[in-house]
Amino acid sequence: MIELGKRQKLVVVKQVEFGVYLAESEETAEERVLLPIRQVPKGTGKGDALDVFIYKDSSDRLIATTREVELEVGRTALLKVGQVGRIGAFLKWNLEKDLLLPFREQTRRVSEGELCLVGMYVDKSERLCATMKLYPYLRTDSPYKVGDMVRARVYDVGGNFGVFLAVDDCYQAMIPNKEAQAGYRPGDEIMVRVVSVRDDGKLTVSPNQKAWLQMDVDAEKILKKLDEFAGILPFDDKVSPEVIKREFGISKAAFKRAAGRLKKQGKIRIAEGRISLQPAHDTGRQPEDN
Repeated sequence: MIELGKRQKLVVVKQVEFGVYLAESEETAEERVLLPIRQVPKGTGKGDALDVFIYKDSSDRLIATTREVELEVGRTALLKVGQVGRIGAFLKWNLEKDLLLPFREQTRRVSEGELCLVGMYVDKSERLCATMKLYPYLRTDSPYKVGDMVRARVYDVGGNFGVFLAVDDCYQAMIPNKEAQAGYRPGDEIMVRVVSVRDDGKLTVSPNQKAWLQMDVDAEKILKKLDEFAGILPFDDKVSPEVIKREFGISKAAFKRAAGRLKKQGKIRIAEGRISLQPAHDTGRQPEDN
């Protein structure tokens, strides 16, 4: 069977002036597809097997190409937006005919020149289309294990569930809602730590490092914010989780741990509803190094 949107090996069953016709075999030559003459490798003859990709040309006819195409049906790839038209965006993928990303398949509006992660499917009209709704297209056979730090791209923010990501732009992962403190948006690239590998192969990840390392990172966020506010924050460690999330992108528990460490180190003072930088001479000792 000749499959639209897939790369497959087909056999030359007929040679003509304008190219060669390919089929699965001589016995199934009734179902065949043209490989244009400009794509035919030199010296190709009848019976030779060629590795080709099947798509549709501008006249909506099946056609083969020997070009390397960046995407196949059921897979994902990072493609550049060529232009945005009346029905959607058109993506560059190394073929003369750009790939349509319909507006209804966009999780956010894309603009010309940007890169977006998409999957590919065959629509009801038997045409190849792209989608940014990636959940069914991401793989669950990643090589990663618990503790690994990996690069991931946000593709959906799932309300009460959490934040959905594509690790290496192809593996399924999620940040649980309780860990998803920052204001993530589709398209954001972040480094995350693998917390668990589920039985189905999907990854549970966290934007935080191991607790003792993360505390140092969170403490630096507090010190940086203090610098921005001339050494005084107009709230203490009893502030609402919403304010903490807005200002620092971390949970209240993480904030209290980090603030507690800084207070113990003599770097900040928490009093009278405020947090302030503590000069070294006020503590009677030098602050500890991080």
